[in-house]
Amino acid sequence: MKINIIKIGGNVIDFPDKLEEFLDQFSKFPGKKILVHGGGIMASRFGESLGVMPEMIDGRRITDKDTLDVVTMVYAGLINKNMVAKLQALRVNAIGMTGADGNIIRSIKRPVKGIDYGYVGDIEEVDTQLIKHLLSFDLVPVLSAITHDQQGQLLNTNADSIASALATSLAKEHQVNLYYCFNKSGVLLDEKNEQSIIPLINEDIYAELKQENVIHSGMIPKLDNAFEALQKGVNHVWIGKAENLLLSIKGKLSGTILERNRYDLF
Repeated sequence: MKINIIKIGGNVIDFPDKLEEFLDQFSKFPGKKILVHGGGIMASRFGESLGVMPEMIDGRRITDKDTLDVVTMVYAGLINKNMVAKLQALRVNAIGMTGADGNIIRSIKRPVKGIDYGYVGDIEEVDTQLIKHLLSFDLVPVLSAITHDQQGQLLNTNADSIASALATSLAKEHQVNLYYCFNKSGVLLDEKNEQSIIPLINEDIYAELKQENVIHSGMIPKLDNAFEALQKGVNHVWIGKAENLLLSIKGKLSGTILERNRYDLF
């Protein structure tokens, strides 16, 4: 079975027009598919309205108990169910879930190593049985960025990591493609120039660009997750603008394609 895992970022979710356009494209995306989403911008805004101020370190959210309540309500509730409803209107039979549902994704609370991130989950195990059953019935899973520790504790978990872990687990038996959609045109040489797309990147190029600080901040964990997925058997990884999702499967130049180093060619 060929499976497409598509991750959408909060910087698209937070804008209704962009989200509508993305969901329309997602509805037209062919084949078996899974949607993974976060929603950090909206979670920060709702938290502030409740007096729960966001605390970030190097782009990563510190998740205390109050913040966990907020992100659970926003990710697994407000965003997830609104997206499911909109997909149903587009004739996509979507089903909204967290990593706790069906024990799909088990995590551990991140150990304290200099920084206490609070109730943040590092993924330990993925059980794809339920996902495969849902796909076989032509249901479309929509996973929010919440997992659990199988001891009754929910955990805030990076959505890029969820998409990558899900992809690598399914790749053991299926052909899996992974698409990271966000508000940029791809991996850029100049983050202020949307035309400076790097169309193809491998691990060596990535290492060089990190060393030169061309790639930095939030793009690093995204690419780390993407290359790990390739190393563990995922067939194809694409990173690009949400509105170009369909172009990515039509052979037109859009976004950045990642590939493993191929030393056997030399």
